Amino acid sequence: MLQASHGALWDAYDVAMLDLDGVVYVGRDAVPGAPEHLAAARDAGMKLAYVTNNASRTPDTVAAHLRELGIDAADEDVVSSAQAAARLLSERLPSGAAVFVIGGEGLRVALSELGLRPVQDPKEEPAAVVSGFAADLRWSTVIAGAILVRDGLPWVASNTDLTVPTPDGPGPGNGALVEAVARFAERDPEVAGKPEPPLFEETLRRVGGEKPLVVGDRLDTDIEGANRVGYDSLLVLTGVTGLEQIVAAPPELRPRYVATDLGALARSQPEPVVEDDGVRVGRWRASVTDGALAVASDDTGEQDGDATEVDAWWQAAATAAWRHLDAHGSAADVSGVRPPG
Repeated sequence: MLQASHGALWDAYDVAMLDLDGVVYVGRDAVPGAPEHLAAARDAGMKLAYVTNNASRTPDTVAAHLRELGIDAADEDVVSSAQAAARLLSERLPSGAAVFVIGGEGLRVALSELGLRPVQDPKEEPAAVVSGFAADLRWSTVIAGAILVRDGLPWVASNTDLTVPTPDGPGPGNGALVEAVARFAERDPEVAGKPEPPLFEETLRRVGGEKPLVVGDRLDTDIEGANRVGYDSLLVLTGVTGLEQIVAAPPELRPRYVATDLGALARSQPEPVVEDDGVRVGRWRASVTDGALAVASDDTGEQDGDATEVDAWWQAAATAAWRHLDAHGSAADVSGVRPPG
């Protein structure tokens, strides 16, 4: 269930591990208010790490994009699943070992950074295989790498995301390629990216910090990953997750905090108060009756635009819905509910 933070989140946690798409930007554009919220968090002393499952772009390319959006990000603030995958391989292979790359520049740079030699020719006698998304990946490279995997070489996948954002909507991501290779080779890879722990561990190794907060917009990568590694998490609602996904979330997909956007880093977080037949946060009271979620206000004032009040609506709704799900095994009906704002 949701927990309380009696001070600002940037005081309770010393590093924010920020997902990118849906949290900091959407496509090429910044999420409204994100640059300002992140600047305030940095000024308050919070370290900011930009954590991405995308293995195709190098950290310097991602950082340059962030700076174009008005975000003060250094290259070393960006940590990718390619770097986490390279770390896994560097810990078990000798320096200079060849690694066959089913992927692109992001993986090649990450491997080289840690003293490994990226190759795409089986004649180079690779000691392992690593795979990640690359838009220009040749099918002949996939075939060669899949045969090496089938023959028993260690295999690390940067991530298993089934989709990747494109200007025309979601397209097949690295997870689709991983499934094809795994089916052919009859083997599964070790996975470096979210929701698995290696990417979070690599982020802490590179950026530092004692008490991290994972910030994401996806329950099945960001939030599940935080829970797996034992870090607290903040779900923001500027990306793909909406009310239907929240009310159906089992315990392993539930965040510690819920808020509309990154402005929550500056605010304390209330503890939902459980009453006999409902949950109260601020002026909002949420309950589930006959399987349907209802959220009502104590007053009729026009306060729906206030960020704290909007957050409170979501916090009350989530807690009431999760209590219902745990008690009855079915998600609450939200067809008659309209969130504020």
